[in-house]
Amino acid sequence: MTTTQQGAAPTRGQRLLRVFGAVLRDPAAVIGLLVMVVFLFLAVFGPLIAPYGFNESIYTDARQAPSALHWFGTDNLARDVFSRVVYGARSVFVLAGTGTLVAVALGASLGLLAGYVGGWFDELLMRFFDSLLSLPALLLALLILGMLRSSFGESVSSIGKGLGVLIVLIVVYTPIVTRVVRSVVLAVKSRGYIEAARLQGESTARILFREILPSVLPALAVEAALRFSYAIFLTSSLGFLGVGVQPPNPDWGLMVSEARGNYFQTPWALWYPVGAISVIVIGANLLADGVKRVLQTRLEL
Repeated sequence: MTTTQQGAAPTRGQRLLRVFGAVLRDPAAVIGLLVMVVFLFLAVFGPLIAPYGFNESIYTDARQAPSALHWFGTDNLARDVFSRVVYGARSVFVLAGTGTLVAVALGASLGLLAGYVGGWFDELLMRFFDSLLSLPALLLALLILGMLRSSFGESVSSIGKGLGVLIVLIVVYTPIVTRVVRSVVLAVKSRGYIEAARLQGESTARILFREILPSVLPALAVEAALRFSYAIFLTSSLGFLGVGVQPPNPDWGLMVSEARGNYFQTPWALWYPVGAISVIVIGANLLADGVKRVLQTRLEL
């Protein structure tokens, strides 16, 4: 092996593998990753795992406590709670996951552009996002859903309001991601290698996504995990309030709302969706904290 090969900088793939290996050595991050993998498995293979349909009523087993036949019991409408919780995992990843991905991608692009270009574009964009961030997330979500309902009427509810919830997540979380990315760009754009790229005549897009984006990825990875956990809370809250996903969809927040009226008859119908929300949110936060610790350690080396 030559001296050049020995001193060669690791490729991007090698760096990612090293970061992943470091994450796997963090106990809390491993627990969070396992939780996310389990719920993702349920989301993908839920119809094969669930013993009943999510809206299937077993009329002879209404209000049954947890047993070997119904692991999580049955609700007031004789539906198997375990099956509904399993099916609900798909709703979490489709809505919260998709909304988070779009918000992170859009927020990262806007943050890169605003931080690098600056000027009037940066000022106008930040002031607009400041006005959105001045409102609590749940209140902003309710305002957006109200405007969608008044603008499109029944066409929104005809698709189960899923698209409306997706729009809410994008509008609520894009400004937060944008500000995080912009703050990193402002600290990076004056460095020597960025100036060298400019002098070499590289395009703005190449500088943003090839030179600056790698420095943004650590903060962006942590922010994406956090936004996902908050997105689960927000979609569940909207379902609980009855303005998100509509019955008979097995949304966990909607399941909690439906079960609270019959709590003394079927308390398990409330416990398990609440437990599922808690476990997946804790898992996402453990993973985010672990990734943050690993990336901060590597940056300090």
